[in-house]
Amino acid sequence: MTTAAVGRRAPAGPRTPDHLDVLESESVHVFREVAGEFERPVILFSGGKDSIVMLHLALKAFAPAAVPFALMHVDTGHNFPEVLEYRDRTVAEHGLRLHVASVQEYIDAGKLRERPDGTRNPLQTVPLTDAIREHRFDAVFGGGRRDEEKARAKERVFSLRDEFSQWDPRRQRPELWNLYNGRHAPGEHVRVFPLSNWTELDVWQYIAREKIELPSIYYAHEREVFSRNGMWLTPGDWGGPTEDEARTLQTRLVRYRTVGDMSCTGAVDSDAADVGAVVAEVAASRLTERGATRADDRMSEAAMEDRKREGYF
Repeated sequence: MTTAAVGRRAPAGPRTPDHLDVLESESVHVFREVAGEFERPVILFSGGKDSIVMLHLALKAFAPAAVPFALMHVDTGHNFPEVLEYRDRTVAEHGLRLHVASVQEYIDAGKLRERPDGTRNPLQTVPLTDAIREHRFDAVFGGGRRDEEKARAKERVFSLRDEFSQWDPRRQRPELWNLYNGRHAPGEHVRVFPLSNWTELDVWQYIAREKIELPSIYYAHEREVFSRNGMWLTPGDWGGPTEDEARTLQTRLVRYRTVGDMSCTGAVDSDAADVGAVVAEVAASRLTERGATRADDRMSEAAMEDRKREGYF
């Protein structure tokens, strides 16, 4: 080796993409594919972590241009205030259009009835499907992932829905080599899941890498909660706790792994106060977030599949 070569570094080669790069690339491809195939797409955005990551990917997919889709939130009326505040702030920050389909308005108009258990998550289907028809959305992005629940594990990235927004697993199309078929008849639409192949851990690792802000309830905080069916629920106007449940009312250090209706979304005991601690906690968990903290998925073995057949996500 010559003196000139001593200490000389070999030129740096291209960085090898990691698994998050691959997932990001796949999701960005899905967004761009929909933009090319459909006329009136919409992104479901609740202010939950999966919809936040989905919006982040959409912003990346079309930067520096604006996202060419509107957002829609099916508001149960029992959402966490921290999440609604985040939703509205994000919409304003990025100059996005937001459609709100209100479950409360349907109840007030007599089109829906309150359930005895106070849970409104199952009541979202009618406002959702009506909004899709009213605005003639032909592609609807959702943040569902295959690792969450058995029915979602069956679903394709492009999921055809009939004129009644119903899902028939037998009508699913093959998606070999990431080729997506968006063909649909008048009145039908396609549900699109850009995060299908992500896991909960992937989502949190991506949040950490991209430094994505989330609502504060995803991190450990002291909160007044009560016990119902083995879960810690938050008291509120939705009707909890009952007189018996009020005896379990206490202040605990908790966080939320998933966010939905206050009446069916449980908190978990946790001291994970930052994203690094949450990543470590999720990596050690052996329960999905829906299986551990969503009462609406515990109604029956086929609860989610039944709702998907009716038009739910």
